[in-house]
Order: sequence, then C-alpha cells, then structure tokens
Amino acid sequence: MTDIHESLREVMECEGALAASLVDYLSRITLGAVQTAQGPNLEKVAYGDTDVLRAKMSTLELLGYSPERLEDIVITLDTEYHVIRPLSQRASQGVFLYLVADRARTDLAAVREMMREVALRVDV
Repeated sequence: MTDIHESLREVMECEGALAASLVDYLSRITLGAVQTAQGPNLEKVAYGDTDVLRAKMSTLELLGYSPERLEDIVITLDTEYHVIRPLSQRASQGVFLYLVADRARTDLAAVREMMREVALRVDV
C-alpha cells in the first residue's frame, strides 16, 4: 500500500501529466492533489467531475450493472485528457483518482494502465 501523496507523485510521472488528485465523490472533498504550473484548478475540476462520476454510477445502477465494472472515464478535450478512475476496493468506495494530461505528449493507454496499478495500491 502507498499513501495518497506518494501515489499522486507516481501518477504525475506519466509523460504529459499536468495534474492529479484523489477525490471523495460522495463529499466532493479533494483528499490530495499535485500539479504543474500548467495544470487547471483541481478543486474546481474535481468538484465538477464528481457529477460526471455520479451520473455514470447512476446509469450503471439503472442498467443493473455492478459499479465495479466501471474501469475509468476518459474525457477528451482539444488539448487535454481528463481521466477519472474510481477506486474499487471496498474500503475506498466513493473515491476516485483523477488525472489531467497534455494530449499531445501523453500515451493514453500507458496512463490508463498506470492509474489502474496505482488505484490498486493507494491507501485511503
């Protein structure tokens, strides 16, 4: 298990990473955040993207799908990727890992894999 800040620093090692945070989507509280000078305001982004995750969780419930089926949500902007990765461990329900990355410098598949690995180890 790794602590929150160590986990976020690991995610930020991805090429093109601009910002990373760990957010409790039930309370909208940011549990930890790391960013470059080019990164967006993570408090605002995390606050708003809790609604994205809540909407998807609600849709999964309507469809009768287990919430554990959701791996991640990728939002593609003109110059950035925003990746939301819920932590699926029972003790971490309601928490997601969030990354903003420069689209031109980022290998999306590598970022998704790194976030999957980190999500399995982070200790909340």
